[in-house]
Amino acid sequence: MRTPLLDHITQIDDMRRLSERDLTQLANELRTATISAVSKTGGHFGAGLGVVELTVALHYVFATPEDRLIWDVGHQAYPHKILTGRRDRINSLRQKGGLSGFTKRIESEFDPFGAGHSSTSISAGLGMAVASEMQGIFRNVVAVIGDGAMSAGMAYEAMNNAGATNSRLIVILNDNDMSISQPVGAMSTYLSRLITSRSYHSIRDLMREVASHFPLEIELTARRAKDAARDLMGGNSVFSQLGFTHIGPIDGHDMGHLLPVLKNLRDSSSHGPVLVHVVTEKGHGHPFAGPSEEKYHAVPKFDIVTGAQQKSGGNLPSYTSVFADSLIKAADRDPKIVAITAAMPSGTGLDKVKTRFPSRVFDVGIAEQHAVTFAAGLACEGMKPFCALYSTFLQRGYDQLVHDVAVQNLPVRFAIDRAGLVGADGATHAGVYDLAFLSCLPNVVIMCPSDEAELSHMVATAAAYDDGPSALRYPRGEGVGCTIPDAAEILAIGKGRIVRRGSGLAILSLGTRLTASIQAADLLAVDGMNATIADARFAKPLDTDLIDDLVRTHESLLIVEEGSPGGFSAHVMTYLANQGHLDGPLKARALTLPDVFIDHDSQSGQLAFAGLDADGIYSVARKLLPRSNEKLGRKKAKGA
Repeated sequence: MRTPLLDHITQIDDMRRLSERDLTQLANELRTATISAVSKTGGHFGAGLGVVELTVALHYVFATPEDRLIWDVGHQAYPHKILTGRRDRINSLRQKGGLSGFTKRIESEFDPFGAGHSSTSISAGLGMAVASEMQGIFRNVVAVIGDGAMSAGMAYEAMNNAGATNSRLIVILNDNDMSISQPVGAMSTYLSRLITSRSYHSIRDLMREVASHFPLEIELTARRAKDAARDLMGGNSVFSQLGFTHIGPIDGHDMGHLLPVLKNLRDSSSHGPVLVHVVTEKGHGHPFAGPSEEKYHAVPKFDIVTGAQQKSGGNLPSYTSVFADSLIKAADRDPKIVAITAAMPSGTGLDKVKTRFPSRVFDVGIAEQHAVTFAAGLACEGMKPFCALYSTFLQRGYDQLVHDVAVQNLPVRFAIDRAGLVGADGATHAGVYDLAFLSCLPNVVIMCPSDEAELSHMVATAAAYDDGPSALRYPRGEGVGCTIPDAAEILAIGKGRIVRRGSGLAILSLGTRLTASIQAADLLAVDGMNATIADARFAKPLDTDLIDDLVRTHESLLIVEEGSPGGFSAHVMTYLANQGHLDGPLKARALTLPDVFIDHDSQSGQLAFAGLDADGIYSVARKLLPRSNEKLGRKKAKGA
């Protein structure tokens, strides 16, 4: 489809020179450009399509970037990026060196706040509004938040704070599931325009001023009349009770509804927070048959004509599916096993578990703090909760993990998905800190499977372990293709294993870097070095017997983990130092992720950048070879 209007927009002022009657066509062209971009790159799809008209209207009405426009989560911001000078790079979305799949401050002045996790926009927007007022700057601050993100307590904490201020903050509630919407129609639209109009505010302000000079009883009556008008508009909603002027709902796909309300808010001289309830359809205008909600939330590359999605190259089960299947087996045997997720049933595999056990799986919404303490309460009464969260989302429940679970030594099982680097989602979703923030806590057992079979064993081990909290962490993506046993084994807590016995150099691997460590050892074998490979299995408690054996029988030790500095390797190094193992000739090195935020790329590209692929491990290991082997390796290289 041709995009003649969009083709002439190279900067945001080009769009603002269009007439209002052209904006619907521009929105249609912007939707076409978004579909084209995602077909080439993959990524979040439905949310962006649902806010195309809203994106056009917001940028048309408000003076962005001077007026601040914050997109909660940011996964719906692809149309926003196209409009704000990034169309020429939109086909680089989520690719190495390309545009982020989320908003990012260093990427554009039109991205005033970076995102990736949900429910932060109102807090950030309030901070910006207060800062502007303190500096004497008059600007509008607009935060767009989806109704899913309104299930997080942080959003209500921010609204509670904002409602007690007189700050100029506009919150757009993008209701794209019709989950909290009232009927959308002519009366709602009329009232929305009325309540945001200059005349409404002037009359209201006049009534407030006049009433303040009357006795208290009359003033209170006038205020109740004003509140009644507001409640007529907002249905006496929770938002109005929190101190917001509640406007809507209005049709988020109709420019005739959006523009008057937004312009009235822009031109209003009144202060205080406002919430505009906008109803949209997630995936609106997608060109393919079938429902648009879940199917088009996030997609791989697809054929723009047929909608056929590109299949992944492998045919192996994902770690997520192995976890789900293993948990179903464990729950079949033990009726006390329950599972909790925070708005990610399909992402964590718990949708499969819920199909089998509908009354034993709980989705608590985007509320990780609540999820953790809810699990703690279940554990107090003898249940066996598995709290399944992405690694980066568990960060949001860390206080509860410490205070409500670890301090009380409750047997909550944490299934930590997306542990390690995650590829195109980049730094905001990279699960690289859980080893560091978990291993510093007393009482927590941390299991790290090296393959699918090990994961099945560790699910069974967690189900059987009642002496305190436990965690099992596993990566995004497919397994290595090993055979998964029908009957899982319950592992001895804190015990690793020797995978390959050699001499001279020992590689102690944690988690799924084991395969790359074995491949690195194969490369070393070409140099005449037969390294020992050990699978730690547990980040905590340390298998000190295994570590002692490795350092007694080898000249060098290389520790490998896909985690940030301060995790497993740090604890091993502390043990080695305190036991005096570093006082002698032992050469010990730790190979972790670098101390930087790693940008979006393929997972393999990120691992290569970090030096945690087979070549990177081999490169570091070569420097630890005994000198006789170094000479042998050089001779082989010359003769090659």
